[in-house]
Amino acid sequence: MSKASLTPGLEFSGLVAVITGGTGGIGSATAEYLSARGAKVAILDLAKSTNPHYYSDICDITDDSDVQRAIAGVIKSLGKIDILINNAGIGAGGDVTANSDEEWLKVFNVNLFGAVRVTRAAMPYLKQSPSAAIVNTCSVVASIGLPNRALYSSTKGALESLTRAMAADYIALGIRVNAVSPGTADTPWVARLLAEAADPVAMSATLIARQPMKRLITAEEVAHAIAYLASPLSSSTTGTVLSVDAGLHSLRTT
Repeated sequence: MSKASLTPGLEFSGLVAVITGGTGGIGSATAEYLSARGAKVAILDLAKSTNPHYYSDICDITDDSDVQRAIAGVIKSLGKIDILINNAGIGAGGDVTANSDEEWLKVFNVNLFGAVRVTRAAMPYLKQSPSAAIVNTCSVVASIGLPNRALYSSTKGALESLTRAMAADYIALGIRVNAVSPGTADTPWVARLLAEAADPVAMSATLIARQPMKRLITAEEVAHAIAYLASPLSSSTTGTVLSVDAGLHSLRTT
């Protein structure tokens, strides 16, 4: 796709975007955003998407053979891969003593190694694309310390470091690699955390109060940032971690 042919609002026309964890929250919002701007969307998730406009496959990103099979299915159905959004992830609470070795391995297996597996499987096809882009969904906890997030923070910190390493590895091939770093977002995952809390109202108030804008961010706001990083219009942006966090990372207003 030549730069001259790019039209803002339709810059994803003709491009194929693979999104892991695309059936809910940030992943679903990203799929909708990219599709509306012309992309052909492929969803890889543990649940199948009900949107008839997407290619969808049930895929366990902790299983390398299943990832290889799913990526082969995308190629068979859509012919190529231009954009990869490594969005699938799971959470964990507690300090460094709170989780067993098995739980540490489980969360790393999804949040970090899952992104590695999907990227590895998609890489031969990304190398063939003149508009290749990878966007990883990290978290503000990768760069600031929040209580009771030791395991989760570790996985996202590793993913942020991996983002920059991959950006350096693939810059000569024209493959851009960036990450989005959300703060606390109004997503089904956060809703589950609140439902499991001893005092959901108090916990909700705490989550909102710590963000300088005094509100949770929306999945759509994160999706917009992901789209910006994935867009061919952002062809000079690589190795960047874009915060979408209501000011949590950088601002102190009290």
